[in-house]
Amino acid sequence: MGSKLRTTSWILLTVVGALVLVGSLASAGLAYSRGEYPIGTVPLTEVAAGREGVATALRAIRGTSAAYAAAYAVLFLFIVTGPYRRGEVWDWWAILGGARAMGLIGVARVPFLGVPFGQLGSGPAFTQMAIIVVALLLDVKRLKAKS
Repeated sequence: MGSKLRTTSWILLTVVGALVLVGSLASAGLAYSRGEYPIGTVPLTEVAAGREGVATALRAIRGTSAAYAAAYAVLFLFIVTGPYRRGEVWDWWAILGGARAMGLIGVARVPFLGVPFGQLGSGPAFTQMAIIVVALLLDVKRLKAKS
């Protein structure tokens, strides 16, 4: 049973990493293609109100965020499909730490910005963290096996 859980764990983590990578590339595409996207609930063009410098700055922020998400996804995928799949222990803790940081910073917008939970990215951040933690828990036995 442990082997099936380990396989399920790394496959689930690989799917999460691939989805983050695809999402980050789509976000970069929106930032750099001059496409319309919402800032909160207001369209970008309405927020910029004809000020090209503001529109460019908002697109640059989205592009930078997409770049960091893509980099995270690539590192995540390399760790998951390499050392994690082989059963090493250090990477379990590294993935947990990364998931916690991403989830907690993403959810921090609820108390600090007054955003209702589930809106403006807090829900997806929490959901991604929860899926990663569940996938890690499927293979928690590796922590005892290698100690």
